[in-house]
Amino acid sequence: MGTSRDILDLALSARELADNQPAGTLEHAAATSVAITCATTRDEDQARSVLEGVSPEEVRAAALELFERLAQQ
Repeated sequence: MGTSRDILDLALSARELADNQPAGTLEHAAATSVAITCATTRDEDQARSVLEGVSPEEVRAAALELFERLAQQ
């Protein structure tokens, strides 16, 4: 865990981003993936591991990028 941000804070931030994106967009899919993953995992390392399994590839890449961005805030 590289930051002091709580995993549930990350879930909330991602959910807010998802709520502000049109359904069906890559941004919505990525933010929703991050929100669900963070809400159901114990820590950042576990969340990263779960996000590595997201498919399709473009959603996985966008979700991991978003996760890293949120984790650094």
